[in-house]
Amino acid sequence: MTEPNSFAARITRSPHAFDPARGAEARALFPEFSGAVAELITGAGGCSPYLLGLMARERDWIAAALEAPEAALAAQAEALRGVDAAQLPNALRQAKRRAALLTGLADLGGVWCLEEVTGALTDFAGLAADLAIKSAVGAEIKRGKLPGATEDDIATAGGITLLAMGKMGAGELNYSSDVDLICLFDESRYAPDDYHEARASLIRATRKMAATLSEITAEGYVFRTDLRLRPDPSVTPVCMSMEAAERYYESLGRTWERAAYIKARACAGDIAAGEQFLHTISPFVWRRHLDFAAIQDAHDMRLAIREHKGTGGAITLLGHDMKLGRGGIREIEFFTQTRQLIAGGRDPDLRDRRTVPSLHALAGKGWVPQDVADTLAAHYRWHREVEHRLQMVNDAQTHTLPPTEDGLARIAAFMGRDLAGLKVELTERLGAVHEIAEQFFTQESVTGNGSAAAVGREEGERRAMPAFDPEVIARWRSYPALRSARAQEIFDELSPQILACLARAARPLEALDAFDGFLAGLPAGVQLFSLFKANPQLIDLIADIAGTAPELARYLSRNSGVFDAVIGGDFFAPWPGAEVLEAQLTATLDVEQDYEAKLDTARRWAKEWHFGIGVHLLRGLTDAAQASEHYAELAATALKALFPHVAAEFARKHGVPPGRGACVLAMGSMGAGRLNSGSDLDVIVIYDADGVEASQGRKPLSARPYYARLTQALITAVSAQMAGGRLYEIDMRLRPSGTQGPVATSWQSFQNYQEGEAWTWEHLALTRARVVAGVGGGAAALGADIEAFRACLIAHKGAAAEVLHELAAMRARIAAAKGQADAWDVKIGAGRIQDIELFAQAALLMAGDPARDVFSGLAAAEATGWIDAAARADLEKSYRLCWTVRVVSKLLTEGRFDPEAIGRGGCALLLRETGQDDIATLSAAVVEQTGAAAAVIDAALAVDPARIRQSGKEPARPPRDEETT
Repeated sequence: MTEPNSFAARITRSPHAFDPARGAEARALFPEFSGAVAELITGAGGCSPYLLGLMARERDWIAAALEAPEAALAAQAEALRGVDAAQLPNALRQAKRRAALLTGLADLGGVWCLEEVTGALTDFAGLAADLAIKSAVGAEIKRGKLPGATEDDIATAGGITLLAMGKMGAGELNYSSDVDLICLFDESRYAPDDYHEARASLIRATRKMAATLSEITAEGYVFRTDLRLRPDPSVTPVCMSMEAAERYYESLGRTWERAAYIKARACAGDIAAGEQFLHTISPFVWRRHLDFAAIQDAHDMRLAIREHKGTGGAITLLGHDMKLGRGGIREIEFFTQTRQLIAGGRDPDLRDRRTVPSLHALAGKGWVPQDVADTLAAHYRWHREVEHRLQMVNDAQTHTLPPTEDGLARIAAFMGRDLAGLKVELTERLGAVHEIAEQFFTQESVTGNGSAAAVGREEGERRAMPAFDPEVIARWRSYPALRSARAQEIFDELSPQILACLARAARPLEALDAFDGFLAGLPAGVQLFSLFKANPQLIDLIADIAGTAPELARYLSRNSGVFDAVIGGDFFAPWPGAEVLEAQLTATLDVEQDYEAKLDTARRWAKEWHFGIGVHLLRGLTDAAQASEHYAELAATALKALFPHVAAEFARKHGVPPGRGACVLAMGSMGAGRLNSGSDLDVIVIYDADGVEASQGRKPLSARPYYARLTQALITAVSAQMAGGRLYEIDMRLRPSGTQGPVATSWQSFQNYQEGEAWTWEHLALTRARVVAGVGGGAAALGADIEAFRACLIAHKGAAAEVLHELAAMRARIAAAKGQADAWDVKIGAGRIQDIELFAQAALLMAGDPARDVFSGLAAAEATGWIDAAARADLEKSYRLCWTVRVVSKLLTEGRFDPEAIGRGGCALLLRETGQDDIATLSAAVVEQTGAAAAVIDAALAVDPARIRQSGKEPARPPRDEETT
């Protein structure tokens, strides 16, 4: 009776004996079998001379193995691990014969599915490669040829790792495949003086390994071994250092090599070192940006293969290549891998090595329609089964259907099919795969612009296009981004849509000039144009930006990778808040090992978010007030996340911060939580050594120079010009004693200065102060102490008479220095931003209110009786209008604001944000409202100080007339 889980019970299909005589010969070898097993053996022997020969040679082993095939393979693997080096070549060849026979029968009988068949073949290949390389390295060690190595190093093959590539890497090895390996060694295991000797020894070991696997002897061969996928194989040795390989991929790696590494896997030798290498070159394989340029590269590879192999003609079954021909296996693999390259850099879930699971993952993430993924997966499995039967006939590394009807009839019999039915199914499946692949690699499928309606729309747009300067358009081809033929080809396809979008701008000629500047600033390469081609909506966005906010366009020209974030799904989502931002940046910085890489990463991260704030304002997703809060939150987050890394780098030489540590105190607009796109950061650094005289590092420093130099390191980290530009400009002039004082102030000195020496204007500035970052074991407590001191100082300082006198004197000095206010200079001048902010600070100080923002200050002015409700409303109205104009103008231009210079698009944005009908009306509103605010402040300064309600205030010292702002 047959066991329910035995080999016989699991047979679901069987080949037909194409050659009945050979089938009978195979059947006669196993008289003990009957039923389905006998039928399988007869069919296999009658279709494959190779399998018939294996059955005769391994008759006793296979008869036993068919009782429990999985256990038989496991036992064979265990036995191989105990074979000595001298016997290993023959033992591997015998094991290969047995594995090939058992796997072939399990495949033909349907006992194992495709994944189990290819998995068994891959597992054996990995074991054979591992045993061969360790044996070869062991021989080098025993001969004393590998410097510094002992027999313990055999376990890791002396630092050699074998990377399985292609189908072996994916666990999808063919029935009669060669194995593609890249052999690398970890050079860090050897002393510099031993490097060349070790390299020579490991190269010899690699060659010995390849010979062990691929040489044909009386016992056959194990696997044909191909080492040519390594970097630049014509000039590099068969085993090269990981450092050299890494440099190659970083500087010269090509798209086909990136595609190859999708399937790469450390399979033998030093597995841990191999996995670390794959992690190191992951940025080469998986780009941060959505890599649409890979589509054209993959298409070019397909065409090159067709031309080289002569597989570009129509599908004709006789002699058709099931791997490289139209509708073949490679079409499915290119389809899958190209989409993985496009999106895998941002989504690790798409980095599966296996073809069918990758298709399903892509479908799950919306990159491939589910029905397409299911169709291609089914065709892939079927194609692979056909391929295996082609190879089983004579153990030939072939993927080509027989060139004769008789040969094709043999394959039909091998699959248990009739010839006519097989031909119909082959034609249908090959045609279906080719159609899907061709649709993907055409313009229509990439852009979705192939419809008649789209063509008509583009024609209408061309007819409505203004008279753009042909000289401007003509010079585009001279720009770095358009010097390659391929870039020009893609751009030529996009030009009509780009020009049509620019034509729809509020002021088209200005938009053209801005786009020209954007294009001129782009580096060489086609990635951005490929991105536009795949995402036409981005062209509308860049036209909007170019026609409205040229500063954003200039940023884009230098940082085009930010477009990945735009199409990444959450770019237009609501602002995430400080906690989410901090967690994101902290995690991003923690990944980087190099300090300068951390600084560049912080710049790139902050600039992407900075750009996003501007686009949200541009598109009306936020208003000017919200944007200013987001700018301030972003800056605070950047300082908070980066300062610990600056301190850690500084501590490597000088030790950890002594005492409680240091805090960054944000002043001015940053402290108040309102910045614009061009703001610098006003900060003070306060430290508390807490009685500790010096740090404990390799080069200890006493507390004062330690924190002074740490502060300078922070300033450099934030404001230094790097590849990614500056993070922010830092202004420390508000520290005690201004530019004459130390860059870092001790906690005790800060308290003493504020209580006994600070001028009234410095107390006014302190009303906006806020701790935003800190380093050291006690930084949190120090920050809390600073805030408590600030609140207490404000509660007890600021007698009305002195504050009013100081405010009047400051206004007079500002007016004398500034002169007549420009109509559009909304920052400085009577009744404008700075004037109202100083007034609000004075109100907070006199009220003893620790709140930081202007509107709390104006509320305090009313609460203390300094102004009435109507006056407060006038001040708030002017401040909101001026702040909105300020934020929008800084988004649109870095220089002096001039409505004539920002174009219609900029004016439209400004009018939308201010709620005005036209620029003239807006100008009149600015004059009217700032005038009303100035009158309120003038009247308030004439109020008798005694009328202002105060409590708990210390007597003020006499005012000083020579104070400066």
